[in-house]
Amino acid sequence: MAITPYFASLIDPYNPDCPIRRQAVPRIEESYKLPHDMVDPCEEDNHSPVPGLIHRYPDRALLIVTDQCAMYCRYCTRRRMVGAEENVISRGRLEDVYSYLKTNKKIRDVLISGGDPLLLKEEILEDILSNLRKISNIEIIRLGTRVPVTLPQRINTLFVEMLKKYHPIWMSIHFSHPKEITKDVKRACGILADGGIPLGSQTVLLQGINDKPHIMKKLMHELLKIRVRPYYIYQCDPAVGTGHFRTPVTAGINIMEKLRGHTTGYAVPTFVIDAPGGGGKIPVSPVYLISQADGRVTLRNYEGKIFEYYESAKQLKQIDRVKQFKLFDS
Repeated sequence: MAITPYFASLIDPYNPDCPIRRQAVPRIEESYKLPHDMVDPCEEDNHSPVPGLIHRYPDRALLIVTDQCAMYCRYCTRRRMVGAEENVISRGRLEDVYSYLKTNKKIRDVLISGGDPLLLKEEILEDILSNLRKISNIEIIRLGTRVPVTLPQRINTLFVEMLKKYHPIWMSIHFSHPKEITKDVKRACGILADGGIPLGSQTVLLQGINDKPHIMKKLMHELLKIRVRPYYIYQCDPAVGTGHFRTPVTAGINIMEKLRGHTTGYAVPTFVIDAPGGGGKIPVSPVYLISQADGRVTLRNYEGKIFEYYESAKQLKQIDRVKQFKLFDS
């Protein structure tokens, strides 16, 4: 267990079900192992061509640079490795990673994660960014972090000035509940956004924390107000000891139903299941396409009303046939 004094200060001491407490403080349910729980639910270890690098998608790779986090989320999908003694990836392993990226030209996007890369010493993180920027096929560098939420004091203008040297840099920030968006978090995200870093959110759907549509909607609205674009809602991975956090998939679909059409599209993330066994992210959404046949598409809108859309290609072919028939007949 680890929690920053700042994040601990957000816990309501009189509420055992405080959403901050539930994310950070262990519960007896973590000792339960359910039949389909997995140590490595996304099979990241089986998609690791060199230590520290996960290559599951054709043009993207995930670089694990540390196993340390400012706060350990009790539902972490990488609980098999976070908080271990190895701490920071070694120089030798990084050189192997760089060599792999150079020889695999299809990889154009690298996500730096962990643990949390923003806990690295700035000179170490900058060295990694600098070496990645030297690889010609790497176009995009992303940072996956929770530090702006759990340790927002880490973010300052000098740090962002360093990041700016390696643009385009994108950042995915893990948010779980509206209570996390404090004045300190607003300040941190403001500094990052002012530095030209596009910010996106990643939210894990959690039983008893954010599984109600009104809570998730408020979170998405608050994120937009601090210039963070809602990006993903994840179904909680079946990592060992996280069963009490997992909701039915229908809970996520219901949330999407209550967002789409009921608020701006910028506030609507994509709900995904990271398929157990290494299948990657699979989007899951309410059904809006009712049927499609003979150039006619039947659709349902957010209010449940049914509409029909007629595809022009089918109609144009019919017009052409009529014209050809008339020409032949004349």
